[in-house]
Amino acid sequence: MKREAVTIVRTLGVTGYEDTWRAMQSFTQARDTGTPDELWLTEHPPVYTLGVAGRSQHLPRFDNGIPVVRTDRGGQITYHGPGQVMLYALLDLRRRDLTVRALVRLLEQAVIDLLETEGITAAGDPARPGVYVDGAKIAALGLRVRNGRCYHGLAFNVDSDPTAFEVIDPCGYPGLAVTSARKLGIMAPLPSIGAALAAHLRHRLDS
Repeated sequence: MKREAVTIVRTLGVTGYEDTWRAMQSFTQARDTGTPDELWLTEHPPVYTLGVAGRSQHLPRFDNGIPVVRTDRGGQITYHGPGQVMLYALLDLRRRDLTVRALVRLLEQAVIDLLETEGITAAGDPARPGVYVDGAKIAALGLRVRNGRCYHGLAFNVDSDPTAFEVIDPCGYPGLAVTSARKLGIMAPLPSIGAALAAHLRHRLDS
């Protein structure tokens, strides 16, 4: 059975993390069986987010002025901030006959596809969700599912501040290396990278 196409991509610009999180919750709670799926593209001011299973030992080792928000996605702690594309996937998984595991793979593959167009080889890791280039993480994933509908999504490092990751254990892994599109020589502006990433995900979802 062909899955329904994602018909709406919203480019939100810079938004506060908590405001966007609450908007995703409201959208998911209010939607019905006829509500189209949406992808939201945004960028956040600096913030650390801690998933529902987050452990205190992975928190910042000193106060660098960046707030920590305990959120309702899966996973451990990560950083969001300027220079990072946030791609939120508000999808009806039940209507698409799509499992959470399959969606994680589609999100990872969208990043891999994007990097491949730039001649960069990337891969997922079955033991550690996300996308890696030579062992360094370039994209982090975290989802929340309620009644067969999901929200949250992925964070793709374009030109994000590397020092913000150095005071935490990224995604719960001490010493995990983090990289970015700029470090890999990709110089396209963040909005165009975000649009391309959304396009790759739409293609994967609809194929």
